[in-house]
Amino acid sequence: MAEDLFRTDFRVRRADLVAYAEASGDDNPIHQDEEAARAAGLPGVIAHGMYTMGLAANAITEWVGGVERVLDFSARFGKPVVVPEGNEGTTVSVSASVRKTNDDGTLELSVTASCDGVKVLSPCRATVLAKR
Repeated sequence: MAEDLFRTDFRVRRADLVAYAEASGDDNPIHQDEEAARAAGLPGVIAHGMYTMGLAANAITEWVGGVERVLDFSARFGKPVVVPEGNEGTTVSVSASVRKTNDDGTLELSVTASCDGVKVLSPCRATVLAKR
């Protein structure tokens, strides 16, 4: 197994979901209301998929040294990030390993985003300019 290039942990609280909903315009109640989430068949309030994807993109951008160094990024939503009530929230962990080194100086990364040991984005990949 390849060694991780980085690992970044993000604390996600319900207040973050409220702020994201306001910024994005995604006010689906499954992201803020426990009853609505359970009525939709979910185990509880869940983070927005794009919010979770944004956390992974942020970790990659920070590691590589700027958004201009990220050439491609893709992910699929695998499992929801359940965010319990309270100040503790939950943690999304993002790590990456080199999947392939290309002759043009780019790296293809295999990215793992998980919560409570479960992959929440799968597959998740990025192509970046090699770190300076």
